[in-house]
Order: sequence, then structure tokens, then C-alpha cells
Amino acid sequence: MSRMTIKTARPKNKWAKLVAAIIAAVVALAAVVLVAQWIRTLPAVQDFLKTYPGQVELPAAAPVGLPAWLGWQHFLNGFFLVLIIRSGWLVRTTAKPKEHWTRNNTGLIRTQGKPAKISLNLWFHLSLDALWFLNGIIFVILLLATGQWMRIVPTSWEVIPNAVSTAIQYASLNWPTENGWVNYNSLQVLAYFSIIFIAAPLAVATGLRMSGAWPKNATTLNQIYPIEAARRVHFPVMVYFVCFLVVHVALVFTTGALKNLNHMYAANDGAGWTGFWIFAASLAVMIAAWFLARPLFLRPIAAITGKVSK
Repeated sequence: MSRMTIKTARPKNKWAKLVAAIIAAVVALAAVVLVAQWIRTLPAVQDFLKTYPGQVELPAAAPVGLPAWLGWQHFLNGFFLVLIIRSGWLVRTTAKPKEHWTRNNTGLIRTQGKPAKISLNLWFHLSLDALWFLNGIIFVILLLATGQWMRIVPTSWEVIPNAVSTAIQYASLNWPTENGWVNYNSLQVLAYFSIIFIAAPLAVATGLRMSGAWPKNATTLNQIYPIEAARRVHFPVMVYFVCFLVVHVALVFTTGALKNLNHMYAANDGAGWTGFWIFAASLAVMIAAWFLARPLFLRPIAAITGKVSK
């Protein structure tokens, strides 16, 4: 077989695998819907759904509505996450990086040893991580200061059966009646809690262990927390973030797009178009950043704090 034949065969195989994966996903989704619809006909399940409709009553002190700061926090978190996922994937899949960055060993950050030379993709990934981490600290502080934490932190064990109830309702396409302006359903509560207080800290802890900032000579600490353990966790956490984003965006648009976007971006409970246009503008910024995140534009920024070389 000639080289030309091999090159043409590989793209065809990739497309065939992609088509097969899409078909398998559609079949699996249809199966889940049919099973969920059948389950809902069972008397025991019907009683379960009546007992646990999908929401847990919030504490009396819980705030009603979503403040404006949640809108810009929502944008910043989405902006950083999209670019972090993109740059992290490039770090993982680029075998031979063409451009590298070496930190200037001057100013506030000085080390006795020579700064490590890393790929430009890794520099971008770590820079985004630092910005996302700082933004996350601000986000958590605001959650605690304004009482918004009560809307996304489970305060009762009843959140678990109610989350199961919500999952059955979603899967059967007979979706629960809800009002996110007042109270999230239990599945949302568990999803938001896991992203903010479990997945995000795991991403930071494993990313820090894999970065050059981790002390290399700390023998005992490195034995307690080996880098291999961090690598095994870091990638699945990224996959979890991707799955969350896909499901989150899909449900925003399929459960009342205008109202949901007003909640998220315009800080109101109306059904107007304000939230949609703010979302559209933020999406345009994300798309532009995605395409501008290339060496041509990253080089001059990276050169401010270090030396860019090939």
C-alpha cells in the first residue's frame, strides 16, 4: 500500500469512528429516554416523584434572586474555563512544541536555580490557571458574604432523593416545574456544588502538583503526594468540566432560554432579550479569544515576563 493510500485511509477511519460514536450516543440517549418513560409508569416511582418533587426547601435566610455580580462572575468563569480546556488539551497532545518560554529571574519572583524552560502552550495554560484561581477566590468570598452559598450548598440529605427524582424527570423529557430565580432543583444544587467545591479544588491541587512551582526537593511531601497521582486525577477532572459545560448550556437553552439567560446575565426574572444580548456579546468575546490564543498573539504577552524562544 502506498503512502498516499495510507494518508487517505486515516481521515476516512477518523470520520467513520466519529459517525459511529454519534450514532451510538443517539441510540444510548433514546434508550435512556424510553427506559425513563417506562419507569415513570410504575406506581412506586410515581409515589416517589410525589414524595420528592425535585427541590428541597431553602433556609429562611436564603436570598431570593441572583445579584448582578453573578453575571460577570459567570462570564469570567466560562471565559477562563474554555481557554484553560483548550490550552490544556494542546499541552497534552502537542508532542514537540515549537515555541517555549523561560521566566525572567528578576523582580519579586527570584530563585537560586535557573528558571525552567516550558512550552508556550504550558505558559498560557498556567497563566490562565492563576487568573481563574484568583477569580475563584473572589467568587467564593462573594458567595459567602451575600448568602448565595445557601442556594448551592446542600443543607439536607433530602437533596439526594430529590436529585434522583429530577434526573428521572429530565431523562423522561417530562421536565420538572422549576424557578431558578427562587430555588434550584436538587440536581442543579449537586452539580453546582460539585463544580465549585470539589472539581475546582481538585483541578487546582493536581495542577499545582504538576507545575514547576511545586518544590522538587521536598522528598517526604513528594512521596505522600506523587505526581503520577495528580496526573491520573487532573485529566478526568477536565473531562468532568467539559461534560458539565455541555449539559449546562444544553439545559439553559432547552428549559427556557430567555428567562435563564436573564437570570444568569441580566440579574432579573423577566423574559426579555437583555440577558440574551449580554450572553451573545460574551460569547463573541470567548470565540475571539479562542482564535486569538495563537503564538502570533501570545508571544508579545509572554515576552513581558520572560524570554520566548524556539
